[in-house]
Amino acid sequence: MSDERVTNWAGNIVFGARRLHRPASVEQVQEIVAAGDPVKVLGSGHSFNDMADTGGDLISLAGLPRVAEISADRTSVRVDGGTRYGDLVDRLQAEDLALHNTASLPHISVAGAVATATHGSGVGNPNLAAAVSALEFVAGDGKLVTLRRDTDGDTFNGAVVHLGALGVITALTLDVQPAFDIRQYVYDNLPRAAVETHLDEILADGYSVSLFTDWTSPDITMAWLKRREPMPAGDFHGATRADEPRHPVPGMPARNATDQTGEPGPWYTRLPHFRMEFTPSSGEELQSEYHVPRERATEAIDAVAAIGADVSSVLQISELRTIAADELWLSPNYRRDTFALHFTWIADTKAVVPVVAKLEEALAPLDARVHWGKVFTAAPERIRAQYERFGDFVALTREYDPQRVFRNAWLDSLLG
Repeated sequence: MSDERVTNWAGNIVFGARRLHRPASVEQVQEIVAAGDPVKVLGSGHSFNDMADTGGDLISLAGLPRVAEISADRTSVRVDGGTRYGDLVDRLQAEDLALHNTASLPHISVAGAVATATHGSGVGNPNLAAAVSALEFVAGDGKLVTLRRDTDGDTFNGAVVHLGALGVITALTLDVQPAFDIRQYVYDNLPRAAVETHLDEILADGYSVSLFTDWTSPDITMAWLKRREPMPAGDFHGATRADEPRHPVPGMPARNATDQTGEPGPWYTRLPHFRMEFTPSSGEELQSEYHVPRERATEAIDAVAAIGADVSSVLQISELRTIAADELWLSPNYRRDTFALHFTWIADTKAVVPVVAKLEEALAPLDARVHWGKVFTAAPERIRAQYERFGDFVALTREYDPQRVFRNAWLDSLLG
């Protein structure tokens, strides 16, 4: 236990916790929670708002013993609550197994990514939380609870994307599949005309596809395609193959990014944008993201382009991706295939927030859902109205945390 000053990865949030606990066992987690003081869990710190802040105590699960247990039928892996994706992938690859997808960063914690419905890309790929088949957590009374997809159906679907409101996640079980190779290609300057007429085809032309733009031009700056098969020779809908490695953020070193030569490599070396052995950037940034129905993707692009000068004035880069639908109550992809618009801003909250508000106003007619872990200004009542099971989720928080041990100002505002 320590009294050290703790910030998130970007440095825009300084946590107000009295103490930071680093328990070495699940039993120690239970003891901390059972004491009844306000508690929040700090994962890898890659959230950009104060959803993990507290005036009570913070818990880091990085000190838990690392667990990566492959099931006897080789269809799942059980991991501890402190595991990062970068910690897990070598273990899976050694067993010739893989996850269905990864986020852009392998540096983030599995539990934190699941809690906020973090995702990669691909028209056939749901977000990372959709891989969870069992959830183990310490509830507000200090007792250990296990929920399973196959036995706790509806409650399980409500608990997976939990925003830190149900308990401390001590272990998760994830679906796995046979390992596979991926090739990555980067193309420059995808014409706006191609986006207008072939967007569905472009987004489906790879296992995972990301489009990057700075909104200063009608064209897309870069298309990153991660494919099982080689790309045909020639251009890509008018975009030309990059002549050297690229980093998604202009000016950042391309050596931090994953291989873009088109040579096949293990799934975990191509699906993330960034290599585990490098810090992807300095953390000098803020981020926002909005999820709209996939069929309204072109409308969303037009809406942002209409305020492109405002957006670009505080932007480093924007990424456009797709996520498949799922059944998780608080997932932004709940029962709808999604087109996600991600914004990496400069590290200036005062300058960024007014632009975020203007952006949200432009996307509101498209029923844009926020990414829970990013910067947003949307009113809680508007967010609640977007989720048909939101009231049921609030009831779950009362069941598993009746004494409000895991509440904070952010959750109080959102949940009511």
